[in-house]
Amino acid sequence: MINTELQKRILSSIILLPIAVFSIYHGSLFFALFLCLLFLLTSYEWLKMSKTNYLICFFGFLFLIFSFFSAFFMREYMGQFFFLFIILICILTDLGGYIFGKIFKGPKLTKISPNKTYSGVVGSFLFSIVVGILFLEYIDNNILEKDPIKIPLGILFISLISQLGDLIISYFKRKAKLKDTGNILPGHGGLLDRVDGMIFVLPIIFILTFII
Repeated sequence: MINTELQKRILSSIILLPIAVFSIYHGSLFFALFLCLLFLLTSYEWLKMSKTNYLICFFGFLFLIFSFFSAFFMREYMGQFFFLFIILICILTDLGGYIFGKIFKGPKLTKISPNKTYSGVVGSFLFSIVVGILFLEYIDNNILEKDPIKIPLGILFISLISQLGDLIISYFKRKAKLKDTGNILPGHGGLLDRVDGMIFVLPIIFILTFII
C-alpha cells in the first residue's frame, strides 16, 4: 500500500512535471517566466529560512540569481537536450536516494540530515548512472562508444554535486530548526527542498563548460 506521503509526492510531480517540461521545451519567454516564478518562490523560502543572518541571506540570494541565470543560459545556448539530461540526473539522484533509503534503511549518513542513509547514497548513484546511461542509449545507441569513460564519470559527478547541494540546504534547515523549506508542494515540502541539488549542479556545470 502506497503511503500518504508518497501519494502526495506522485500527485505533485504529475502536476509540476508537465509544466516544467513544457517551459523547457518551448524555451525563451515560457522558460524565462517559469524560471522567474521558481526564483521568486525559492528566494522567499530562503529569506524565511535565513532571515536571522543577513550576510548568509544576502549571499544566498546572489547565489540563487547566478544559479537561475545558469539554467537560462544553458537551456538557451547549450540546447534543451543537454539541459534536460542534467535535470534528469538530478531527479534520478533524488529518486534513487528516496527509494533505497526507504527500502534498505541502514546507518544514517550524517546528523545534518537525519533521513539520509548510506543506502540512499548508493541508490542515488546507482539510479543516476543506470537510468542515465539507458536514456542516452535510447537516444543514440552508439553514444557511449564515443566517450565510454567521460560520460559515466560526468553522470556520477552531477549526482555527487546534487547530493552535496541537498546536504547544504539540509544544514541551513537544521540551523533554522525547520523540517522543510516550505509547504507549497504536498509530500515534498518547499520548492527549495525539491531543487536544492539542481541549484548547485547548474552553476557548477555552467562554469565547467567554460573551463574544460
